[in-house]
Amino acid sequence: MNFTNKRKPFILLFSACILLTLLFSCNANKTINTSKEVDPWLQLEQILKTIKEPTFKNADYSILAYGAVADGKTNCTEAFKKAIKACTENGGGRVIVPVGKFFTGPIHLDNNVNLHLEEGAEILFSTNPNDFYPLVHTSFEGMELMNYSPLIYAKNKKNIAITGKGILNGQADKTNWWPWKGKTSEDYGYVQGQPSQLDSLNLPALMKMANDNVPVEKRVFGNGHYLRSNFIEPFECQNVLIKDVKIINAPFWIIHPIKCNNVIVDGVNIDSHGPNNDGCDPEYSKNVLIQNCTFNTGDDCIAIKAGRDNEGRRVGIMSENIVVRNCKMIDGHGGVVIGSEMSAGVKNVFVENCFMDSPQLDRAIRLKTNTKRGGVVDGLYVRNIQVGKVKEAVLHITMNYSVYAGQRDGDFIPKIKNIVLENITVKDGGKYAIFADGIESSPIENITFKNVKIENVKKNFMLKHVTNLKLIDTYINNQKIEQAD
Repeated sequence: MNFTNKRKPFILLFSACILLTLLFSCNANKTINTSKEVDPWLQLEQILKTIKEPTFKNADYSILAYGAVADGKTNCTEAFKKAIKACTENGGGRVIVPVGKFFTGPIHLDNNVNLHLEEGAEILFSTNPNDFYPLVHTSFEGMELMNYSPLIYAKNKKNIAITGKGILNGQADKTNWWPWKGKTSEDYGYVQGQPSQLDSLNLPALMKMANDNVPVEKRVFGNGHYLRSNFIEPFECQNVLIKDVKIINAPFWIIHPIKCNNVIVDGVNIDSHGPNNDGCDPEYSKNVLIQNCTFNTGDDCIAIKAGRDNEGRRVGIMSENIVVRNCKMIDGHGGVVIGSEMSAGVKNVFVENCFMDSPQLDRAIRLKTNTKRGGVVDGLYVRNIQVGKVKEAVLHITMNYSVYAGQRDGDFIPKIKNIVLENITVKDGGKYAIFADGIESSPIENITFKNVKIENVKKNFMLKHVTNLKLIDTYINNQKIEQAD
């Protein structure tokens, strides 16, 4: 019997299977190796689809009907409280602040309430700290505590808004609130020997409590501790709208959504030059849209936060899906900033179609952390930005940020990666086009400049521990730059 002939069909079939397997493997590998990178801006479209303005019942509740007097002196705290209570209990609507000046203590929003300021209305907030009792669960520089109420506050609420063409006036100045900052290179009214937040029982005590995981309800501050109130703070809220109002003279951080989801800040005009007067600081928050706003501030215009040191790691909520567009930045330490309180991490930040210009604007885009903060920044995408004058740098990144003595070095290594700036024009770039100060154990990864034109900059780069810097169609001082010098 001829076994060879009988085995031929089997051998041919076996060989064909092997050949098909090899071809399939080669094609699979080819597909993987040639796959294109996903355009990060495609994520923006999906983020914007998830962010919706809250809607409100067509019903108005004027504070005049609840005892408010428009003389700028009569305390209208109870009138605001009663109007808000009636509004929320009847299914929501607008609490109307009509033309005139209304003096008040803190305003606490409730579900389905839109605090609406008519054009010509101004709310003047008390400068007496005693008026901001009882203490509430709030935050100071990325650490939770029981402290004075923010000027406008909401805790665990849904569908809330502050709208209209009126003015919110915190009345902070060199005689109240601002001097609590303590010793500073700028004049905020502090006199040597006065109490301030820097005293051992104040901010240093809060730092220790946060580091030691002391329960928030036992971190009791308020009177005698000199930690200033936030201006507007929605805390653990959903569906928040702040639109069209003008905000001036803030004690501390101005708009501070913390642990919130679905936040819109639209058309707001902020003009406040006090200490730590950040314009808008989303913290531990997701799906935030900041658009059509003007920021003229004493600190960062927009600063994206995610908790400070051990506190941020304890909370563990990233700030993500933050969109900034069509905004104007004037004075400030930075135009759009991430940090320094960012220990829980930040990802997916998109900035587009903004204008920045002022002799008092230090940096256009800034990221700041250190080895006490730790944290990860993954994905900051910036495009279509026009910058007039900036003092220090167009892009400023540091992993060695220090603000308080002894508060920089630790064991928590930060990571910063995927920073893209494209279609950027700068008329007066200051000291550096890019200042990037990484650390040896964690270099800054993947900085891309594409179609960037920077004029009048003193030095192209200051780079330390940076990997994969790409310069595509980048011109500095009218010279095309293809690699870092």
